[in-house]
Amino acid sequence: MKWPPIHVARPNLPPLAQVLPFLEEIWDSRMLSNNGPLLNRFESALAEYLGVEHISMVANGTLGIVLALKQAGITSGEVITTPFSFVATAHAIKLAGATPVFADIDPSTLNLDPAQVEAAITPQTRAILPVHVFGTPCDVEGLEDVATRNGLKIIYDAAHSFGVHRDGQSVLRHGDMSVLSFHATKVFNTFEGGAVVAPDRATKLAIDQLANFGIADGLGVDDIGINAKMHEFSAAVGLAQLCEIETVLDARAVIAQRYQDHLGDIHGLRCVSPTGVSGHNHYAFPILLGPDCHVDRETLFARLSAENIFARRYFYPLITNFAPYNTLPSADPTLLPVASRTADEVLCLPMFFDLDEASQDRIIEQVLIQ
Repeated sequence: MKWPPIHVARPNLPPLAQVLPFLEEIWDSRMLSNNGPLLNRFESALAEYLGVEHISMVANGTLGIVLALKQAGITSGEVITTPFSFVATAHAIKLAGATPVFADIDPSTLNLDPAQVEAAITPQTRAILPVHVFGTPCDVEGLEDVATRNGLKIIYDAAHSFGVHRDGQSVLRHGDMSVLSFHATKVFNTFEGGAVVAPDRATKLAIDQLANFGIADGLGVDDIGINAKMHEFSAAVGLAQLCEIETVLDARAVIAQRYQDHLGDIHGLRCVSPTGVSGHNHYAFPILLGPDCHVDRETLFARLSAENIFARRYFYPLITNFAPYNTLPSADPTLLPVASRTADEVLCLPMFFDLDEASQDRIIEQVLIQ
């Protein structure tokens, strides 16, 4: 018997009945883009839900990082970032006009290690771009101490961090800016979209202007911007998603805990995703298959694929293995031992809010085979 496929992620779609009223509003207003009424409502509702004051909606997270860097004046020099991320993190730095410099990661959180960041600082360093990998918050105090002492900006790639809290407050409040992604595979999605969380209204308005070609007051053009606006349809999906997001987050927590209960005591296997932690969104369920585990990563990946279960080696290869970056001095694997080892061991198991127990049991069974 060939079981139906189980993919690593399954986009969360709001009930169609919740989306239709918003679509009718779009048809009635004939506003499709350019700061329409649904976008304004979505922006306000999302800021309230996330616990932030100033937020700008954008077409996607990559453009959001480019705009944040540009608004912060980071259009040249070096930006220290992680090699253990999706390649868009580094691409955004290059698109903004700066050069990425890669530093190694903390073996516990898989996020940038503040000590390694400090060691990578040069006279050309302008900013730090950490990633809250898999929604686990960075060592924000450590990174911001490094930034403050060295006069650097911090812009967080918070693509995985929708709704994540740390010490009772949104993790998005840290740094000079934080950038979210609302891509279809994310915990909260608008099919495509993103947002930049700003520290004040002036920064928010500057991001809005850059996202609209640099147009000021509908008349003049004060800066070189780009078309990074979110349209009304994405805002409609976002408003409908907000109605269901607590149910989605609760379901993901249950699934993550069930994985932990079945896999947490396997020798040589480490479950990275925190369970029982207030304020985590369980964006993914990554496991690390160390040399003492009964199965290596590639064998398990192939075994799952043969059973129509599609896990993901996320993030493998490292960004530093790709052609645009592998000749940079900071891409030397000997400088990135933790990230290199993690990339060889990591596997993200299927994780989505409506993963049923029978399907999860199929996945767990394959992991447990000796």
